[in-house]
Amino acid sequence: MGSSSKEDDHMRTLTFVVGTGRSGSTALSHIVNAHPDVLSLSELLSSVQSRGFPQGLVDGGEFWRLLADPNQLFERMIRSGVPMPEFVYTRRPGRFATGTTGIPALSLMVLPHLTDDPDGLFDELEKQVCRWPDRTAAGHYEALFGLLCTRFGRTAVVERSGYSLERVPLLRGAFPQARFVHLFRDGPDCAVSMSRHSGFRLIFLLREILARTGAQRVEELTEDQIRSLPPELSDLLTERFDSALVLDSDLPLTGFGALWSELITRGVDHLSEVPAPMRTTLAYEDLLDEPRKELTRLADFIGVEPLPQWLEAGSARLDASRRGSSRRLPADELTALRECCAPGARALADGQG
Repeated sequence: MGSSSKEDDHMRTLTFVVGTGRSGSTALSHIVNAHPDVLSLSELLSSVQSRGFPQGLVDGGEFWRLLADPNQLFERMIRSGVPMPEFVYTRRPGRFATGTTGIPALSLMVLPHLTDDPDGLFDELEKQVCRWPDRTAAGHYEALFGLLCTRFGRTAVVERSGYSLERVPLLRGAFPQARFVHLFRDGPDCAVSMSRHSGFRLIFLLREILARTGAQRVEELTEDQIRSLPPELSDLLTERFDSALVLDSDLPLTGFGALWSELITRGVDHLSEVPAPMRTTLAYEDLLDEPRKELTRLADFIGVEPLPQWLEAGSARLDASRRGSSRRLPADELTALRECCAPGARALADGQG
C-alpha cells in the first residue's frame, strides 16, 4: 500500500486520524483537505458511528441507508438548540432539514466539507451506491472511497473524526491495511476546550447516565432505568430537551480531565496493537511550533508529496493563540485539573517511549 508507481495508483492509502477531539483536529481536516491529492473525510465515523458497521453482507441499498439515515442524537441536538460547530450543513442549509426530512448523516458534516453542493453530491452518490452488490460494510466503504477519489481526482484517503480513539479496534478489524495518526493535545488545555463544547458537554452527561444506570449504551436503556434518573438527566433522552441542561449545567472541569485521561489511556493501549510502521503520533503543540516540519512528516506518512504551497497555506491556518488556555485558570483549579490529566499524560509518555 502506498507505492507511488503509476500502476499502483489503485492501491490508495487509507489513514485514520484518531484522537479525543478538541485537539486541533478540525483545523487539521481543513489543512489536509487543501492538499490536491487527499480525499479528506471529516467526521465520517462520528456520522455513522458503530451502526455503520453491521456484521455480514449488505447490499448497496442497505449500505446507502446507513449513510443517508439521520444520526438521531445529532438531530435531537439540533432540535433542542445545541448544535455543534462541526454541523456545517445547518449553516448553509440545502433541501434537508431536521424539522422536515431529517438531515442525512452523510450530509451534516462529510459532504459539505468536500463540496459547495452537498445535495448534488448526495444525489450523485445515491444513484450509484444503491446499485452496488452484496459486500461487507468495509467493502462498501472501500468502494465509496474509490468512487469519491475518482470524482475529486485524489489518491489518498484521510478520515478524521473527533472522539474516535475508542474506535481503533473496530477500524483495524474493518481495514487491516489502514494507517493511524494519533493527534493529541496537552491534557488540561484539551479538557478546558471540551468543557466549553456543546457536544462534549452532552457526552459528559450521557456518560453520567450510563454510569448511574449501569447500561452499556444509551440506546439500550430500559424504561425503569430512565425513570430512576433525576429529571435533569432523563430529560436529555427526550426528542427535544431544554438547551440549558447542556449549555448551562455546572459541570466539573476535573470531570473533563478524567474523561481525557480515560480516553487517552485506553486509546494508547489500542494503538499499541497496530504494527509500528502503520502508526504515528502528532502533538498539536508540535504542529503549532513547527508546522512545516510536522506537516511534511504527515504528508510522507499518508503517502503524498509535501507540496510547498500546501505547507505555506497549512501553516497560515494554525492559530498559536489556542494553546495554554488552562494556564489562565486559578492555581488551585489548574492543580486539580493536572492531577486528573496525569494518568493520560503518563500513558502518552509511555506510548512515545
